[in-house]
Amino acid sequence: MNTITPVNRERTFSTDEVIVSKTDTRGVITYANEVFAKVAGYKEEELLGKPHSIVRHPDMPRCVFKYLWDTIGDGQEVFAYVKNMAKTGEYYWVYAHVTPTYDDQGDICGYHSSRRCPDRASIATIEPIYKALLKEEQRFPDSRKGMEAGFQLLVATLHGAQKTYEEFVWTITPSQQ
Repeated sequence: MNTITPVNRERTFSTDEVIVSKTDTRGVITYANEVFAKVAGYKEEELLGKPHSIVRHPDMPRCVFKYLWDTIGDGQEVFAYVKNMAKTGEYYWVYAHVTPTYDDQGDICGYHSSRRCPDRASIATIEPIYKALLKEEQRFPDSRKGMEAGFQLLVATLHGAQKTYEEFVWTITPSQQ
């Protein structure tokens, strides 16, 4: 369990930097580049062998991660906006591209994630949606039921917009990302 207290201060990184990490199929970090370590405020050895959730910010709705894990577990790539938390408690937003990694037999053996600095307008669009999803999740004392309720709200929101998650993300993402 993460014992870091969030602080309302944002960390940023350059638009020409890319955060890269690799995990095993359980989400345990097997590789972290220098940019990841720097932005997250950890040393590489503090990240390796830890669950990727070490940088999970409590403002992120769990249902978004459910969607991400379900999608990459099915062998598909995902693009998503994620609010992460550094070791200092500061937050940082990323535009993530997560893909499965395959072994020689064609089985998923891990995941690769490249994350870029997101466009501010995209964050302004996604943040209120994430707040609504999180609020829905928090209505339930049972976290699993809350996550499912949040997921159903996400599905309903996308249905109302007549878009898949990928289509929605692409509509709020500038073409230069």
